[in-house]
This record gives sequence, C-alpha cells and structure tokens, in this order.
Amino acid sequence: MITPGIWKKSSFSGGGQGDACVEVAHRHPHIAIRDSKVPARATLTFPARAFTAFIDGLSKEL
Repeated sequence: MITPGIWKKSSFSGGGQGDACVEVAHRHPHIAIRDSKVPARATLTFPARAFTAFIDGLSKEL
C-alpha cells in the first residue's frame, strides 16, 4: 500500500464550499487520488507515467 505525502486540491474545485473535487498526492513512483468530500475512503493509485498521459489526454480534449 502506498502512503501518500501531502494532498493537494485543485484551485478549480467547484463553487460554494469548494469541496466538489478530488485531491492528488505524489508518492514516487505513483500518484494517489481521493475524493475530497470523503478522504477516509478508498484511494486510487496509478503509476506516475500513466497518470501524466491521462492528464495530457484530457487537456487536449478541452
């Protein structure tokens, strides 16, 4: 199991309370993701390269 370091939330985390977002933490060589509304629940982890490719793909679609 990967224990992430510092969790970071996007500055684009939605209106109101700003809690409609995911949080991301880097723990070499993985990236961990969790729901900011329920941080104690399950965390998803991905190899850093796969996560980077995913984000790059999203940015091309926007």
